[in-house]
Amino acid sequence: MASHDPLLGYPDLDDAGRLRRAEAFEATMRPRRTVRRFADTPVPRAVIESALRTAGRAPNGANMQPWTFVAVSAADVKRRIREAAEAEERSFYGGRAPSEWLEALQPFGTDANKPFLETAPWLIAVFAQSHGVRDDGSTEKHYYVKESVGIACGFLLAALHHAGLATLTHTPSPMGFLRDILERPANEQAFLLVVTGVPADDATAPRIDKKPLGEIARFVTDGGEIGG
Repeated sequence: MASHDPLLGYPDLDDAGRLRRAEAFEATMRPRRTVRRFADTPVPRAVIESALRTAGRAPNGANMQPWTFVAVSAADVKRRIREAAEAEERSFYGGRAPSEWLEALQPFGTDANKPFLETAPWLIAVFAQSHGVRDDGSTEKHYYVKESVGIACGFLLAALHHAGLATLTHTPSPMGFLRDILERPANEQAFLLVVTGVPADDATAPRIDKKPLGEIARFVTDGGEIGG
């Protein structure tokens, strides 16, 4: 059994203090939007490193930490990723995507052209490790891989937004080219490509809204609410 340390990092707050902190974080995250136009403004590597350390604190199955983050700023590699991604996207928009999917995408004005993959200063490719590989070459089972990596990506997006950076989650399908270009091992599958940087001065966002709390949550309390 692993040794244990005292639990730190949970301040002794009253209800009002907890609410203030919760609402302050909500206010920070409320304006977060997906961005498709980035400035080429450089972003220090230290900022990305900090966000990745935050992502690495995400809860995960049996603490196997089944993720690898590959942060790319090299122009030639970003170009190769763009070329490969656009090839897949042309196939997607050119007939592989169901008509209802294309219809759902229409309000966002997306197409096969992805210039942001070169313009943004950083691309972060997230890989899910189907299993681990020990130093002796034997394999190690990983648990709840997709759930764990998904939570880590949420931490990453929140950290980048908190640092004042815009993000785009890009998922060309299939994404096997990322493993090839970034030379990742066979036990890693591309999970998500996070584009991040400063938004362009002329960046806009579609006029959409999020569902209100009453449509996304239910509370089961002694006062009795359930279902709905």
